[in-house]
Amino acid sequence: MSRRKIGFWYRLAAVICKPPLVVLVKRDWRGMQHIPADGGFITAVNHNSLIDPFLYAHFQYNSGRVPRFMAKHSLFGKGIAGTFMRGTGQIPVYRESTDALSAFRAAIAAVESGECVAFYPEGTLTRDPGLWPMTGKSGAARVALQTKCPVVPVAQWGANEVLAPYSKKPRLFPRKTHRVLAGEPVDLSRFYDREMTPEVLKEATEAIMAAITALLEDVRGEKAPARAYDPRRERIEQRRRSAAARRQAGDLASGARPADSADAAKDAT
Repeated sequence: MSRRKIGFWYRLAAVICKPPLVVLVKRDWRGMQHIPADGGFITAVNHNSLIDPFLYAHFQYNSGRVPRFMAKHSLFGKGIAGTFMRGTGQIPVYRESTDALSAFRAAIAAVESGECVAFYPEGTLTRDPGLWPMTGKSGAARVALQTKCPVVPVAQWGANEVLAPYSKKPRLFPRKTHRVLAGEPVDLSRFYDREMTPEVLKEATEAIMAAITALLEDVRGEKAPARAYDPRRERIEQRRRSAAARRQAGDLASGARPADSADAAKDAT
């Protein structure tokens, strides 16, 4: 999609949003040359603030290739926000419903028609304590392998300093800097001739997330943890910790020491 095809609603959104963004946030943007000049493609972006879609959209708008975001369907309701979401061609995602696959079909159709679809592969704001990218969901990889389109990894940092994840209190001063680094497309060609199994999608997703994380290491000047934060694994570990705490509390309430309970269980077998 070229700049002259951006359309009325995107241009109106830019007229409304760009002036305050320029005034309130400084910019350190790199890698815009990796945004394809034509043809369909995907950008895969980390997510660490509720406002980073606006700041990232500003970056990509300036590249001349406006993104179509995958966004939760509740944002497409009545009111001015829903009007802009629909008018700018964003793609609603219906989670946990029979319409869940419609977003991926729309994303594939958009890429095949020469547009850009922006994915937040984590699926939600990062829950990593250090705000590093979490493990990703397979949507971006699925569309990429289906269409064989370029996947441009993008790391961003700074929106979280304006509005921290899950916070409602922005910190506008001193003026923060939004840093963006777009990288070369991720090479997924080794997956093209393989059946699109869950294992293949997992490997392709990990390759995309590794590229985003490496870029964010560059942006932050820090090393990411060796293992990406996995919300599912964390929930399982939390349940195990809670269960162990309940067992210990029960042992103490009954007057038995944890070691005594273990010995009793061994004797019973």
